[in-house]
Amino acid sequence: MSNSAKEEIMIPPDTKRGRYHDQDRLSDLPDCVLLHILSFLNTKHVVQTCILSPRWKDLWKAILTSTTLTLHSSHFSTKKGFAKFAAKIITLRDTKTALHSLDLDCLGNIEPRLLKKILNYVDSHNTQIQQLAINVIADSDPILSCVSSCRALTSLKLDFRHKNYHGFGETLFPKSLDLPALTNLDLANFTFCASDNADCAEPFKAFNSLNSLTISNCRGRDARILRISNATLANLTLRHTCCADFTIIELSTPSLYTFSFYSTFDMKLCGSLSSVKQVDIDAQTPFLIANVLSWLQDFANVKSLTVTLITLQILSVFPHLLKVKHSLCNLKSLKVKVKGGVATSETIPDRIVDFLLQNSPTAEVDLIDH
Repeated sequence: MSNSAKEEIMIPPDTKRGRYHDQDRLSDLPDCVLLHILSFLNTKHVVQTCILSPRWKDLWKAILTSTTLTLHSSHFSTKKGFAKFAAKIITLRDTKTALHSLDLDCLGNIEPRLLKKILNYVDSHNTQIQQLAINVIADSDPILSCVSSCRALTSLKLDFRHKNYHGFGETLFPKSLDLPALTNLDLANFTFCASDNADCAEPFKAFNSLNSLTISNCRGRDARILRISNATLANLTLRHTCCADFTIIELSTPSLYTFSFYSTFDMKLCGSLSSVKQVDIDAQTPFLIANVLSWLQDFANVKSLTVTLITLQILSVFPHLLKVKHSLCNLKSLKVKVKGGVATSETIPDRIVDFLLQNSPTAEVDLIDH
């Protein structure tokens, strides 16, 4: 036995307990440090710290003066408990304290009275709030009306479904939403309507400062083409069953740098992709993969390509697809997403990798965790 081990055994238990266990070093930290730690917790857990010790009794009240408010129903065992807590926080919070960020996430239906209370509170800070995230099942009209009044927004994330008597109805994305400062937009479960006398929907043209756009589980009405037209857009993500009713996605995005595509729906992509430098693709149907390969012809300046393992495996089953010519002349990195980060030479078809690297044989190939 080492000397250090003997010394550890010889230390009396009472001495150890007095040296370590009776010292609350965390509570000895100054308020500014403790408040910084609390800023990383959700609102419910911040309030619960009041029972730790007299030192923590009133620290939680700082959330009432914080510019950030996070309300997630998943932190509560019952919807009633969440509703009571959220309403109390809104009531206690000083209306003179600026609200810069609100994150509301309620699994299932949210009580109309609670939603109205929260939206009224947001509306009372509409000139201050910069970040807004709402994920609920509710009537979309009051939510979109509230959003449209928050003209200082720089980040907006909306994921909600409209519940009616017949199930889930459409949530129409407004044709005119004037948010001049908006740089990040994340939308899920929306329906985009066609422009007048056109077969195409063009919902993002008015956002003059938009930098990042994510679309998930969205549909179209009276439109076959989704036109994403924006001069400032740099990052575009099409996720899940994105744009299920559109057969063509038309891009007019001269500043686009990053393009990410995760879908099972077959659709064509058209428009200039010469500005794109980073591509991330997860395509899980043969017909969709054929379209993806055709996109590669326009990815002349891509430096980083990320694909899932299943995409490569499906591609290997259809060798005729490998006859499609592509550019990828400037590729520096090929990353393969593998579940658990583990793969073998048998699971990754060499000829597929060689096909992708035919014009950039010196590009690095890495496996990353999916």
